[in-house]
Formats: sequence, structure tokens, C-alpha cells
Amino acid sequence: MTAAPTTESSSPETFDYIVVGGGTAGLVVASRLSEDPEVTILVIEAGQDNTNDPLVLTPGLLPALFGNDKYDWDFHSTPQPTLHNRTIPRGGGKMLGGSSALNLMLVAWPGRGSIDAWGALGNNGWTYDSFEPYLRKFARTHEPADAAREVARVKDGQYDPSVSEAESGPIQLSFGSGYNTTNTAWADAFANLGLKMSSDPRKGTAVGAFQSPASIDPATKTRSYAASGYLTPEIRDRSNLVVMTETLVSRIIFDTSGQAEPVATGVKIRTKDGSERAINARTEVIMAAGALQTPQILELSGIGDKSLLEKHGISVIVDNPNVGEHLQDHPSVLISFEVADGVPSADIFRDPSLLQGAIAQYQETREGPMGQSVLTCAYAPLVDREGSLSAEARKTLFDEHLPASAPTNQSNTAVAARHAEHELLRSLLTKPDEPGVQYILYPTQAIIAPHPKSLGELMIPREPENFVSVQCVLNYPFSRGSCHIASPDVADKPVWDPNYNAEAADLEILARGLRFVETLVRTQPFAGLLREGGKRVPDMRADDLEGAREIVRQYQVSEQHPTSSCAMLPRELGGVVDSRLRVYGVRGLRVVDASVFPLEQLGNIQTTVYAVAERAADFIKQDRKGA
Repeated sequence: MTAAPTTESSSPETFDYIVVGGGTAGLVVASRLSEDPEVTILVIEAGQDNTNDPLVLTPGLLPALFGNDKYDWDFHSTPQPTLHNRTIPRGGGKMLGGSSALNLMLVAWPGRGSIDAWGALGNNGWTYDSFEPYLRKFARTHEPADAAREVARVKDGQYDPSVSEAESGPIQLSFGSGYNTTNTAWADAFANLGLKMSSDPRKGTAVGAFQSPASIDPATKTRSYAASGYLTPEIRDRSNLVVMTETLVSRIIFDTSGQAEPVATGVKIRTKDGSERAINARTEVIMAAGALQTPQILELSGIGDKSLLEKHGISVIVDNPNVGEHLQDHPSVLISFEVADGVPSADIFRDPSLLQGAIAQYQETREGPMGQSVLTCAYAPLVDREGSLSAEARKTLFDEHLPASAPTNQSNTAVAARHAEHELLRSLLTKPDEPGVQYILYPTQAIIAPHPKSLGELMIPREPENFVSVQCVLNYPFSRGSCHIASPDVADKPVWDPNYNAEAADLEILARGLRFVETLVRTQPFAGLLREGGKRVPDMRADDLEGAREIVRQYQVSEQHPTSSCAMLPRELGGVVDSRLRVYGVRGLRVVDASVFPLEQLGNIQTTVYAVAERAADFIKQDRKGA
């Protein structure tokens, strides 16, 4: 049985480490630190403990989580000028396990070039080779069955057993048993377009279609996520680990008396009943509230842009205008295509009797579609209607749609740093084997309403026909957004402005990616899945570039991967944390979540978040020993 959340009355008031946020990263760090019985750790989570909730644990019930205050922060962006002023919804896990309890369980890995780019931006010690051990430390991939190898084409070098032998982590990754003709047709169509995967995507190099595993425990057919993996009953029973749920951290407390730098000494909390009190940290406060709420809490604590803090009456501890800036996200577009008779589609579960039957089957036997994920992926270099762009075409695209000249004022370090980032990303994306675009196949309709109330609306079938959907995702956005406090009250959600397509190159790359979808759906055997003359939603074509651009403007959404709002960079180049994830200008404060990414990573980011947190735990342990 899961241990009950610790109550106020039983919580000691001083800990060695306080972890703010019991999500994907926070639970990794807390669990690893608690391996040392000599230190005490407190985890403070704003959401509930839903670790026994069947809606969280059952893969097929995922759509019910979004938009529900019990599970989801349900963020909404500011109106986006390049998207016809649409407001974009974004889910965020509001519970133990954070967004690992709310994501689609699709597993993808970062690329060698993109992690090496972190180091190239001035982060000493960050290379793919130094990072790779942590990608092996968080997970354990279970070998695909023979049927999965054949039907989903998990063969021809796509699965290297030696990588699995190096894995030792608590997050269970598995290939399901429900793969079908759609998975086969997807892989074979990409191969026919010259994009056949010939390497294991876990090894840092991947171009082509591949069957990604899901974060599902194959023994129980339940979601494997941070709370189930890093906060098992045995770990919860450790006397040095306390978990407090339904509690907000309103600010970090600093000692500014006689110190060269302010020292984080604890946090002020607000419990469910509205009462407030302080809890002390002897060694460190560790921020793990995510890319939208970590900068929010830093600003509420006096770390941020001086003018913004003073506007809200907040005393300035560190004037750093980079807090909440540099935010990145994966923009994406989904197009749904009606399938031919007999082609599998999860849209059949709009029939309540079929849905209840599938749920009953899962509850009784753990078999059937409710315990599986059959999503499948592909990575492509920069593409257009005709396929991969030539070197000349890539150069032309960037020359036309990216600022090409060096900054006129070299003393303006912010401008110089932005230009260096542009050049690094441009260099990365001009490589013919670097995935600029990700494609995901959904066995259902995924239809974007003009003004959705929550992300869940994407996942509820509204059309009477049966569909599959192709999602086109921009892996490396050039645009940078922001996230800042709306008020001095932590209960007010921060203002999230992803600033999509502020750099014209993003719109152009995504539009060309949609043009490639038009080629994909006319390529066998994938074309054979679709009903001839069948419906598509939206009923727009990406045959010409302007048509593709308009699809982006009307239907682009977030892929739910915000990062980089407290970026790990040299401070003079826009950084908030150093290469050991310590916040500039203070002592005893560290950030360990996706907000520290210097650059967005390709594909779904849960693997990178887990690995960064694993490395952060090692940093913290090393720094304690060296103290």
C-alpha cells in the first residue's frame, strides 16, 4: 500500500535538503539523496498523491486527466500573434510524479549533437559522452517480443541488447503487444521514402521511423513514472525522507546578513487550509517545479528582473533579467485522416459499451488496449514535399529566414549570445543526419478546436468516422518565449508566452514538414490505410507553401515540452544556473528540472529530464562530500 502523505504535525521543521516540486525531476533527486541515511530530505508537492489512482495508472484512460484540477495545472498561453491570436493550452502534472504522471508515455532520447551543443554554449563538462550514463541510470528497457519486432519493425539494428544491459533504473520501458497494420505501414512507408531507421535511437543518432517503447511496466500494464519508480513503498519508508503534498511553496527564504552572497535557508509554505509557516534547510533548497513554475517561485523569492520584482513589491535578492526568459517549446501540428474499413482505430471507443468492455477486460486480466500504447515515431532531417532538403536548399532556407549578420554592437552580450545560439542551431540543422522534425502516428483522431478549453479536447473523438492522425513536430525551435509572475501570490498562475514563430524559420520548417506529410500519406503501404476520398481534418492541403503556413497559423499547438526558462549558461550569456545547476548570485539554491536545458532537445523530453535529475543528484552528493 502507498504511504499516506505526511501531515504538518508529524513533520520536523528542519531538513538538510528541501526539494520544491515532487514531479519528474524532484522525485529522482529526493530518492537518490535519501540513499544516504545521514541526510534528511523534504519533498513539497503542490498537487495530490494520486499514486493509487486508476486514471493515472491505466494507460488508456489518459484523456480523462487533462483539464481536471485534481491532475492538471491546465496552463494557457497569452494570445499568439503568429497563430491568429489563438490561446494555446498546455497540460502540466499537478500531482506526485508531475508531468510523468500525465504524459503520453512515449519514449524518445536526446541526440548526440544536441547534448554536445549544451557544452558548446559554455557549459563545461556537458557532452553526450558524459551525459549518456545518466540515460542508462533512470530506465530499464524490456526486450520486445518477436511479434513486436516483426509488426512494428523493431529489427535491423533498431534494438541493441547491449544498451539494455547497461540500463539499471526504476522506470520500466516496454514494447506492447497491440501493434498492428498501422505500425507496419508507417515504418515501411518511411523506408520507401529513404528514411529507414538503421540504428538504436537510444544511442544518440537516429533518422527514420522507429517503434518507440512506452513508459509502461510490462508486468502490471500500468504507467511507470517518477512516483511509482522513485517513490516506491520501500523508499517512502525511509526515515530520512518526508513527502508533503497539497502544499504550495510561496517563496524561498534567504539569509542576507553579513554574507558575501545571500544564502537560501528554507522556504515559506502555504498548506491546503491556507496556513503559512517556514521550514528550514541546512544545506540546500532544490527547485524542481518545472519550466513554468520554477521561474515563478524564483521571482516571488526576489531572483529575477529588478523592474518586474519592484512592480510587484518584491524585495530584490538577485537582479537577473534572464529568469523566466529564453523559454523554448516544441510546436506541432496534427492532421487526422479517415481510415479504410477494417483499419484499426481507437475511435471505436466513442461507443460507451466498447469502452466499458475494454476497461473491464483490463481490470480483470490486464490485457487489451487499456494497458498499451501503440504510438509510433519517426525522425526526419529538414524536409519538404520532395523529401530531405539538399544542402543548398537548407542553406537557402536559413539565409532567407534567419538573421544572418553579426550583431552590430559586440558589447551587447545578450545580442551576441543570441546570435551564437542561432549559428549553433543552424550548424546542427544543416547536417543531413540531424533530425529537425519528429513525426508521431496516433491511432485515433486528434482534432484541434479553434479555442480548446484544455488539452483533453484533442483526445476526445468528435467526428463520427474513424481516423489516424499524423503529428509534425519541430525539434529545435529558434523562437524564444517567456514565463513570469502575474502577481506576488504563488496561487496565481504565471504568464506563459511561448512566442511561437517569432523567428520566421520556425514557421518555414514546420510548414515544409507538413508538405512532407502530403507525400507520406500518398506513399505505400501507408496510403493503403486511408479511405480513398475520405475525410481529413483540417480539410486543408499543404501542397503549396502558403497553404502549409496557413495550416500552421490555424492549428499549431504545443507538444507540451517547455524548457530553458532558467537556462544553464554563463551568466553573462543569459544564464540563471551554472554548469552544476547552482543559481547565480546566491548560495544553497539549485535547479534540477527542464528549465535548465540550454537548448530544447529532440523528441519527447521525459528521458532528458530524468537524466538531468540523475546527474543533478550526483552533483549534490559530490558537493556535500567536498564541503
